[in-house]
Amino acid sequence: MKQTQHVASIFLHNKNSTEMSEFLEGILTPKEILELSQRIEIVKKLKKGEAQRQIASEVGVGIATVSRGSRELALGKFNQSWWDDLA
Repeated sequence: MKQTQHVASIFLHNKNSTEMSEFLEGILTPKEILELSQRIEIVKKLKKGEAQRQIASEVGVGIATVSRGSRELALGKFNQSWWDDLA
Protein backbone atom coordinates (compact mmCIF):
# COMPACT_ATOMS: atom_id res chain seq x y z
CA MET A 1 0.00 0.00 0.00
CA LYS A 2 1.43 3.33 -1.05
CA GLN A 3 0.40 5.14 2.15
CA THR A 4 1.99 2.47 4.34
CA GLN A 5 5.28 2.75 2.45
CA HIS A 6 5.19 6.53 2.80
CA VAL A 7 4.61 6.33 6.55
CA ALA A 8 7.34 3.68 6.94
CA SER A 9 9.86 5.83 5.08
CA ILE A 10 9.09 8.76 7.39
CA PHE A 11 9.49 6.55 10.48
CA LEU A 12 12.88 5.41 9.21
CA HIS A 13 14.17 9.00 9.24
CA ASN A 14 14.28 8.89 13.04
CA LYS A 15 17.86 8.16 14.08
CA ASN A 16 17.24 6.69 17.53
CA SER A 17 14.57 5.76 20.05
CA THR A 18 14.52 9.27 21.56
CA GLU A 19 13.79 10.83 18.19
CA MET A 20 11.18 8.17 17.46
CA SER A 21 9.51 8.72 20.85
CA GLU A 22 9.33 12.46 20.29
CA PHE A 23 7.97 11.91 16.78
CA LEU A 24 5.29 9.48 17.97
CA GLU A 25 4.26 11.74 20.85
CA GLY A 26 3.94 14.61 18.39
CA ILE A 27 1.91 12.80 15.76
CA LEU A 28 -0.23 10.42 17.86
CA THR A 29 -2.62 10.99 20.73
CA PRO A 30 -1.92 9.23 24.04
CA LYS A 31 -4.81 6.86 23.24
CA GLU A 32 -3.30 5.98 19.85
CA ILE A 33 0.07 5.30 21.46
CA LEU A 34 -1.63 3.03 24.00
CA GLU A 35 -3.48 1.16 21.22
CA LEU A 36 -0.25 0.70 19.26
CA SER A 37 1.48 -0.59 22.38
CA GLN A 38 -1.40 -3.02 23.00
CA ARG A 39 -1.21 -4.35 19.44
CA ILE A 40 2.52 -4.95 19.80
CA GLU A 41 1.88 -6.81 23.06
CA ILE A 42 -0.80 -8.89 21.32
CA VAL A 43 1.62 -9.95 18.59
CA LYS A 44 4.32 -10.84 21.12
CA LYS A 45 1.87 -13.02 23.06
CA LEU A 46 0.46 -14.66 19.91
CA LYS A 47 3.98 -15.52 18.76
CA LYS A 48 4.55 -17.21 22.15
CA GLY A 49 1.44 -19.33 21.55
CA GLU A 50 -0.80 -17.81 24.20
CA ALA A 51 -4.56 -18.29 23.87
CA GLN A 52 -6.49 -15.46 22.25
CA ARG A 53 -9.07 -15.07 25.03
CA GLN A 54 -6.30 -14.97 27.64
CA ILE A 55 -4.47 -12.30 25.63
CA ALA A 56 -7.64 -10.20 25.30
CA SER A 57 -8.18 -10.36 29.04
CA GLU A 58 -4.56 -9.61 29.98
CA VAL A 59 -4.09 -6.77 27.50
CA GLY A 60 -7.54 -5.29 28.07
CA VAL A 61 -8.83 -5.40 24.49
CA GLY A 62 -11.68 -7.10 22.71
CA ILE A 63 -11.29 -10.55 21.22
CA ALA A 64 -11.75 -9.06 17.73
CA THR A 65 -8.55 -7.05 18.16
CA VAL A 66 -6.62 -10.17 19.11
CA SER A 67 -8.23 -12.15 16.28
CA ARG A 68 -7.09 -9.54 13.79
CA GLY A 69 -3.52 -9.87 15.02
CA SER A 70 -3.80 -13.65 14.81
CA ARG A 71 -5.12 -13.45 11.26
CA GLU A 72 -2.23 -11.20 10.18
CA LEU A 73 0.24 -13.55 11.86
CA ALA A 74 -1.27 -16.47 9.92
CA LEU A 75 -0.84 -14.46 6.70
CA GLY A 76 2.90 -14.32 7.33
CA LYS A 77 3.18 -10.86 8.86
CA PHE A 78 5.44 -10.27 11.85
CA ASN A 79 8.16 -12.68 10.66
CA GLN A 80 10.98 -10.22 11.29
CA SER A 81 13.67 -11.86 13.40
CA TRP A 82 13.80 -8.96 15.88
CA TRP A 83 10.39 -9.92 17.32
CA ASP A 84 12.19 -12.70 19.20
CA ASP A 85 14.46 -10.12 20.84
CA LEU A 86 11.57 -8.16 22.37
CA ALA A 87 11.02 -8.68 26.07
